[in-house]
Amino acid sequence: MNIRILKESDAHLYQEVRLNALKINPEAFGSTYEREVGFSLETVKERIKPIRDKYIVGAFDNRKSLVGIVTFIRENNLKTRHKGNVFGMYIAPGNRGQGLGKSLMNELISRAKNSDGLEQINLTVVSDNDSAKKLYKSLGFEVYGTERNALKYNGHYFDEDLMVLTLAVDQCCL
Repeated sequence: MNIRILKESDAHLYQEVRLNALKINPEAFGSTYEREVGFSLETVKERIKPIRDKYIVGAFDNRKSLVGIVTFIRENNLKTRHKGNVFGMYIAPGNRGQGLGKSLMNELISRAKNSDGLEQINLTVVSDNDSAKKLYKSLGFEVYGTERNALKYNGHYFDEDLMVLTLAVDQCCL
């Protein structure tokens, strides 16, 4: 596996994986296939363009197919810059259960730790997604709350667990 930050030239591959994610696991995402299928390639390029505090980590298999994605976005408000957020974690079904999610998240966390002043990484996960919660807990994330009826899809509600990973903070300057 090759794990790296996606660039604009990966837009077509990203869009294909993202749309598959929205079709296969619609309950796991805030967006919908119907919303994103109409995005132009230019919109997708702009969306995945890496900047210092926003990037998408991708996993490529030996055939150079994109098979996993996860997004990091740091808060940019003065009072919330100490937090970053994980969004859109997805591993293609044929590649699940092989440690790929852990590798993607480790890369994301490693890069995030290099962000000056970043103290915590937050994410939400559908409450009954036990495999994802097990992964996040293995990386040090802890559940700190549950949002009831966080998502509604096809008339069904889905609760989301709110999770946080507290990063080591330089105690000398607090």
